[in-house]
Amino acid sequence: MSERTIKYYSTNRKSPEVSFSEALLKGIAPDGGLYMPDSLPVFTTEQLMGFSGKSYHETAFLVLHKIIGNEIEEQHLSNLCRDAYNFEVPIEKVYDRKYIMRLDQGPTASFKDFAARMMSRLMQHYLSANNQNLTILTATSGDTGSAVANAFYGLKNIRVIILFPGKEVSFIQRKQMTTLDKNIQVIDIDGKFDDCQRLVKMAFADPDLSHHSLSSANSINIGRLLPQSVYYFYSWSKLAVGNSEKAIFSVPCGNFGNLMGGLIASEMGLPVRQFIVATNENNEVPEFLSTGHYKPIIPSRNCISSAMNVGHPSNLARITALYGGLMDETGNLNKPPDINKMREDLFGISISEERTRKAIADIYKRRKIILEPHGAIAWQGIYEYCRLNDGKWKKQLFISLETAHPAKFPEELRQLINVVPPLPSSLGGIIEKKENFLSFENDYSLLKEYIIKYYGSD
Repeated sequence: MSERTIKYYSTNRKSPEVSFSEALLKGIAPDGGLYMPDSLPVFTTEQLMGFSGKSYHETAFLVLHKIIGNEIEEQHLSNLCRDAYNFEVPIEKVYDRKYIMRLDQGPTASFKDFAARMMSRLMQHYLSANNQNLTILTATSGDTGSAVANAFYGLKNIRVIILFPGKEVSFIQRKQMTTLDKNIQVIDIDGKFDDCQRLVKMAFADPDLSHHSLSSANSINIGRLLPQSVYYFYSWSKLAVGNSEKAIFSVPCGNFGNLMGGLIASEMGLPVRQFIVATNENNEVPEFLSTGHYKPIIPSRNCISSAMNVGHPSNLARITALYGGLMDETGNLNKPPDINKMREDLFGISISEERTRKAIADIYKRRKIILEPHGAIAWQGIYEYCRLNDGKWKKQLFISLETAHPAKFPEELRQLINVVPPLPSSLGGIIEKKENFLSFENDYSLLKEYIIKYYGSD
C-alpha cells in the first residue's frame, strides 16, 4: 500500500498547503511562515531493522523516498543520494556507550554539507524539469554559507546570494564562501547573524521582489531539514543493540535546524529517548524549556561556537508547531505549545564559554580526541545530562554530534591543547585563494536595490 502524499503547511497558518517541490522551491511561505509536513510516514520495526548494514547514501534513499514518495522516480532519487553522499561518516567511541558522530568529512568539512548537497540536487531536478531559474538568498552564521556555495557552485539555472556577519565568522569559514565566483555572490553585512536572517526574511516578504524567483537554502527551507534527519537513522542503525533500543542524541543548537531534523526522524519512528538541546551562551531556548516563557536574545551573544550565535532561532517556530503551538517569525507565541511534552523530549542546557573551552581541553587530555567548539558543547551536554539526572548511564546509548572540522578553529585549539589539526584535503589550498565579496551596511534598502539591479525576474 502506497503512502499518502504529504502536504506542507505554513507555521503561520495563513497560506495554502503545497507539495514538497513547491515548498522546496519557495523556501518560505507567502505569509512569512515556515513550511512543515502535515504528517510523516512511520517506519515499522521490521523496516528499521533493514537499515542495518546500509551505506550512508542507501540510508538517505530509504528515508527520503519514504517522505518524498513518487514525486521523484526511485532510481533517480537513489542516484541523487549516491552522488550527494560520496564521503565517510565516522562514528567514534569515547567510552562506555558514548559516541561522537563526526559530520565533518564532506567537501566543506561541516554538517551543513549533508543538507546543502542533497537540497541542491533536488532543486536542480525540479528546475530542470520545468525549465526554470531561481535565485537563492540565504543567511549564514558560519558553515551554512560555505556548504551552500559549494553545493550550488556552477549550477546553470541557480544563482546564489549569501549574507554573512563579517566580524563573527572564522577566517576559513569566510574563505570557503568568498573564493568562489560564477553564480555565487557573497555579501558581508555589518551586523549579527540575526540581522542577516532578518534581511533575508524582509526580501521574501517584499512584494517588489515577488517576481524575482527568490528561495532560501538555510534551515528555513524544509529541503534542508529532511536530509538532516538521515544521519540520526544512520548512527542509530550502526550502534543500537536490537531494533528498539532508544538513543539519546546531544545536538549543538544555533538556528535549530539540526535538532528539527532529529525530531523529524523521531516522528518517523526512530527510537529516541531524548534530545539534549545544547546551546552556547545564547540560551533563549533552554530558558524557554525551563520557564515556559520565550524571550529572544537581542543582540545575540558572540561565542567561539560562531555558527550557534543565534538569539532567535527560526526553527523554533517549527518545533513549537510540532508540539501544538503557534509562534510567528518575531518570536511571539500566539498559541503556547505543550511545554510538558517538550520537556519530556528535550533536555535544554546552555554551555558557557569557560565550560566549552574546558571540554575541549579535558577530552583531549583524557582521550586524545580533538573537538571543535560546537562539538565540544554537544559533548559537554552529555556530561551535564548525566550529572543533573543522577542516573546510571553506562548502558545508555549516547550519540554526540560533531558539526565542524576542528581545523577550522586553529587559534582556539592552539591555545587550549597546543595542537593545530591539519586541514582536510577538501580545504587544501584555500588559504592562498583570492577572495571576492561585497560589504553592505545593515540596511535592507541596500540589499533590495542590489537584487533589483543585478538579478533579473526570469
